[in-house]
Amino acid sequence: MSPLWLVTGAAGMLGQDLMAALAREDITAVAANRTVLDIADPARVRDLLATHRPAVLVNCAAWTAVDDAESQEDAALRVNGTGPAVLAAACREHGTVLLHVSTDYVFAGDGTLPYGEDAPTGPRSAYGRTKLAGERAVLETLPDTGYVVRTAWLYGAGGANFVRTMIRLEGVKDTLDVVDDQRGQPTWTADLAGRLVRLGQAALEGTAPAGVYHGTSGGETTWFGFTREIFRLLGADPARVRPTTSGAYPRPAPRPAFSVLAQRRFAAAGIEPIRDWRTALGEAFPALLAAERP
Repeated sequence: MSPLWLVTGAAGMLGQDLMAALAREDITAVAANRTVLDIADPARVRDLLATHRPAVLVNCAAWTAVDDAESQEDAALRVNGTGPAVLAAACREHGTVLLHVSTDYVFAGDGTLPYGEDAPTGPRSAYGRTKLAGERAVLETLPDTGYVVRTAWLYGAGGANFVRTMIRLEGVKDTLDVVDDQRGQPTWTADLAGRLVRLGQAALEGTAPAGVYHGTSGGETTWFGFTREIFRLLGADPARVRPTTSGAYPRPAPRPAFSVLAQRRFAAAGIEPIRDWRTALGEAFPALLAAERP
């Protein structure tokens, strides 16, 4: 019988794909949604781990409302900082491996070369600061069994995201103006879920050292380039997508201009990094289209 896993935030877009990936590997997993578990409540967390005694806990729970965090940083910190700290303390008590999902927003976003796992952090938003607090709590509490997996530009069929929004807008807008001065790596949640499973297995086998990993697709593009590829897959004219600047869409939270992450540590652990973003989007597209246009 395979070791039991526990997934927090299991009802979210990534959590859904992770539960599906675990099922395909015949790994028994307990889904802990926010209606079941407040990850910042030490007593509830300790009770859940004492009941199930998971070998691996994957934390997909997060405050992801980037702009709202600017005016509600304490609330965001409770989920993104205190929650991971509580989970890490409980995992240390029970000998559980913790995989914690984080974000590119922990970087300043003003680089020109892909950020390595050991690159200096410097978040410019409240969201980024709260996520960095969670990272530090995991790494400090679990130096030998704590894993931080940073990702970016996630999309999937199981929730609201940029791809589904663009699919919807293509049907109602003649043209779209999309930001062309922010670079990143569109990443399918199903691809990331597969790497989380591999990493957890490697952690249990002792073949992947604890620490920071980057889980994003290969290649890079801008939101403008991403949207043109979505239009192409829809059979729509990509020329209907026009480039614009971030200044045209002012937001409460600053967006990183450069969010490209290097994925060296997965390869070093013998785990193949995630494939090119275009290939992944093409495979994911039928499910995304069916979710948005049933």
